[in-house]
Amino acid sequence: MIAKAIAPLWVVSVTGPLTGIRVLELGSFIAGPFAGQLLGDYGAEIIKVEPPSGGDPMRKWGHCDPEGHSYWWPAIARNKKSIVIDLRTSEGRTVVRRLATCSDVVLENFTPGRLAEWQLGYDDLVGDNPGLIMTHVSGFGQTGPRATDPGFGSIGEAMGGIRHTTGWPDRQSTRAGISLGDAIASLFAVTGTIAALNERQRSGKGQEVDVAIYEAVFALMESTIADYDLGGHVRGRTGSVLPGVAPSNVYPTLDGADVLIAGNADAIFGRICVAMNRAELAEDPLYRTHESRGVNQSELDDIISAWTSSQRVEDLEDVLDEHAIPYGRIFTAPDMIADPQFAARELIERYEDEILGQEVPMAAPVPRFSRTPGHIRSTGPALGQHTDHILDTVCGYDQEQIQLLRSDGVVA
Repeated sequence: MIAKAIAPLWVVSVTGPLTGIRVLELGSFIAGPFAGQLLGDYGAEIIKVEPPSGGDPMRKWGHCDPEGHSYWWPAIARNKKSIVIDLRTSEGRTVVRRLATCSDVVLENFTPGRLAEWQLGYDDLVGDNPGLIMTHVSGFGQTGPRATDPGFGSIGEAMGGIRHTTGWPDRQSTRAGISLGDAIASLFAVTGTIAALNERQRSGKGQEVDVAIYEAVFALMESTIADYDLGGHVRGRTGSVLPGVAPSNVYPTLDGADVLIAGNADAIFGRICVAMNRAELAEDPLYRTHESRGVNQSELDDIISAWTSSQRVEDLEDVLDEHAIPYGRIFTAPDMIADPQFAARELIERYEDEILGQEVPMAAPVPRFSRTPGHIRSTGPALGQHTDHILDTVCGYDQEQIQLLRSDGVVA
């Protein structure tokens, strides 16, 4: 079962842990906006500035309905207010400065230097708002010889090391089926922003948070550098296994499913042997220890594959459950929708989306807070849906000023 809820046009959260925090989002695509999505999930007010020429390209990215509306937009832009401002105009930049003056955070993913050219850099804004936190997400960071180079998540994955270690040894490196580099950078952006907000409570001062996509990816690369620098070993592609960690692999079933079984501990491996009716393997010198199983990884995988291939997936899962063996079926979207664990945790929620004209399923806010839970308060807004409201209630413009800005093409 999927949790269902009908999201109103806009309801201010009173429970999220970031309630009362205002974030001004200046950015597009994934790396910055996904961070904005997460901050919004936790209760922050997200004011998203979009350009007049179609808005954020994410409105059209991914799979779309027949009218070209993205199924991704309702999620990545959820809990956000959309205001259209032409940053190429001096009047538009004045509006952004007014918004920054009354914001806690400016979240941006422009090419480094672009906002400073528009007098919208941190040094330009902090004078009027000493507590301002400015979180930058870019391909290469705000400094260094490649700072101003264009960069996407895929480039960060390549330079950060994850592409070189992903795939099969005899083939070119491959990628995950999602925008992993952008997502990792966004998570670091959220962590850094919240840490800076916490520090501001002590000092009263803001600061810049500089997230480079390639650095965010590199931060996950475990002991890759030490392995080489101290031991001369360069990690490479190893397919679906980690060398020396066995058994831990994907195994086929009789009915065509794939199940990941992880038995990389002596006690768990012993239970796998009992489940296979091969208890003697646990005492076999070839497999008795973690080290010996690693040396004979391929042979052990063949034994387990022969066992799993003789069973239907549900029967196999029953046996694995009975023996307390860690496992997980390789899920597709239909599997996730039908899974009782997903349902019990209400991980998939549905919300009515006005742009698509139907309910849209999306991931619930993660993590779970016991006392101040996050919420999905609205799906992705229409372009400029909140322009007048923000100019009035946040910036303090009267209706005559708003109409003048609109007629001059500054806002829409």
